[in-house]
Amino acid sequence: MKLGFFGGVLLVIVLAALVAGYSSLFTVYQTQQALVVRLGKPVRVVSDSGLHFKLPFVDTVIRIDRRILDLEAPAQEVIASDQKRLVVDAFARYRIKDPLRFYQTLGSIDGANSQLAILLNSSLRRVLGEATFTEVVRDQRAELMSRIRDLLDKDSTNYGIQVVDVRIRRADLPEQNSQAVYQRMQTERQREAAEWRAQGAQRAQEIRSRADREVTVLIAEATAKAEQIRGEGDAQRNQIFADAYNRDRDFFAFYRSMQAYENGLKANDTRMVIRPDGNFFRYFGDPSGKGGMPAPPAPAKPAAPAQ
Repeated sequence: MKLGFFGGVLLVIVLAALVAGYSSLFTVYQTQQALVVRLGKPVRVVSDSGLHFKLPFVDTVIRIDRRILDLEAPAQEVIASDQKRLVVDAFARYRIKDPLRFYQTLGSIDGANSQLAILLNSSLRRVLGEATFTEVVRDQRAELMSRIRDLLDKDSTNYGIQVVDVRIRRADLPEQNSQAVYQRMQTERQREAAEWRAQGAQRAQEIRSRADREVTVLIAEATAKAEQIRGEGDAQRNQIFADAYNRDRDFFAFYRSMQAYENGLKANDTRMVIRPDGNFFRYFGDPSGKGGMPAPPAPAKPAAPAQ
């Protein structure tokens, strides 16, 4: 009976020792760092991964992530130095550098995200409020993000946090301002297009007027040249007629009469009221064309050729 009692006591002692030994061990993974708290008071920080010891039933282990954490801040409206409103969407990446201070000031990742969101909002307003709209959107965006990161890292040091990076995902005008800007841009482009069209129409009119003037000059020169050539031709023709008349006046008179017959007696129902023994039909009664009729007057002397 006594042996059974001592055996039970020994078994209880062994079980208690096993429980106490198990409670005194804890494991820290490579992605973690641990804080040992004794009766609510932090006593030490464990940064090395592996198996570690603590006082059983007295010490409590709080594991804290040592990886880079993300902070997604909601979009907020910022006023730039040129009084333009911007909707800025930014995010930050940070790590817990001092677990003890982090535990004492913030206590948890949710608390850290809440506090960092406030600090990020303040840093964005301070830095972007000193820059212009163009600098934020295009010219100095990388430099501004570096300044925001440095400022946020400085403010986060008191919480045991190191800010690794801050990025501005989007920086645009508010929706109502964007519509006004787009409308102004559209109006400006339409004005420029109308100005270019007006300049093009003016240029086209100048080219058309110059072409019409050149055409008028060319036509006048061609007309003058044609009149000169036509006058020279008429002079040569009259000279030929005069020479032919002087060589054989009878033949010239006969040739002119034949031309008159051809032009006057065409097959188009021509009607003439004239005496048959008149001078017009003198070659019908006498082949020589005389028939007692007076000789036709000599043709006038041809005019001098046009110069």
